[in-house]
Amino acid sequence: MTAPGIRALGESALAWVSAHRDGFALDDSALAEHGDVNASWKPLGELAQVCGCVRRHTEPQDPLHRAAGDLLSFAWEETGRGALFLELQRLEPFATYPLEVYAAFAAAGLRHAGYERAAATVARTRGWQVTEQEPNRRLSVLNSERRSGIPEHTEMSWALRSTWLGGLPEPWTFERAAGYTLTHVVFHLTDWGAHPQGVPPQVAAYLRHWLPPWLDTCLEDEQWDLSCELLAVAAGLPGPPERAVLQDAWARLATAQDDSGAVPEVGPGRSGRAAAQGFTGCYHSTLMAAFAAALTLDRLREDGGAGPAAARPRPLAHAARARRGGQGAPA
Repeated sequence: MTAPGIRALGESALAWVSAHRDGFALDDSALAEHGDVNASWKPLGELAQVCGCVRRHTEPQDPLHRAAGDLLSFAWEETGRGALFLELQRLEPFATYPLEVYAAFAAAGLRHAGYERAAATVARTRGWQVTEQEPNRRLSVLNSERRSGIPEHTEMSWALRSTWLGGLPEPWTFERAAGYTLTHVVFHLTDWGAHPQGVPPQVAAYLRHWLPPWLDTCLEDEQWDLSCELLAVAAGLPGPPERAVLQDAWARLATAQDDSGAVPEVGPGRSGRAAAQGFTGCYHSTLMAAFAAALTLDRLREDGGAGPAAARPRPLAHAARARRGGQGAPA
């Protein structure tokens, strides 16, 4: 698929998100004692994160940029222009998810001084600094501190060593849960594609070698959501993107997108039997398609003079298959 095809896919995906923005709206459960964070703050935070990234990687006159800006403004208003984060801080002072969601807005220039002061106070406590977390989640918190102007409570390099990707594991141990972990590790290291050099050289070399077969098997297994995240990783590594891999992968991803612009998380989409749709079944994968498209187009522009890269063999593709099961995408 060419750059215009990737652009069309990304614009269609963001158009679906715009048409379904009410699905991201917060309701009374957002501040409820037993509210479901994964059904309220998580989708809104993902919307803010993706739209902030799309704006950062597109020019102001670009339709993608304008659509993302409108959605980001909608998301910010849903938080009371940041006031709800201060209330969350009062209700759950040691929860990390409010800062992780807020950081997506802060990175886009939308800030609430009162919340940042309160969060910085908590971040100085020993309780915050020794909170037990999954290693990739600790990277998320560290990047959120950095984006929000709060001193990082430990070094990113230290946290990286404890992750699956940081250990440079045997490539045949890749599975769905590991895939989502590695994509988010790269997102946090690079601040969601803004700083490719944040990926250490040995990790970047490992990914350049093994990402193509992993992506190939995810596409073959119709794991569209994870495939979109891997495409974003491919476009966010240091150095020029590998065009032959991107062209083939984007062409295959396009077969899953339906006429409305939605991309299902898993399943055949329009190329086969009907896949489960509805907001919860495709909002994240559709957001990731828009994010990966904007990041890929930006990197291709930077590398504008280069022709398609030579196709390389896909080693151990049969052994690197993304098995179904495991955990969903981290927050």
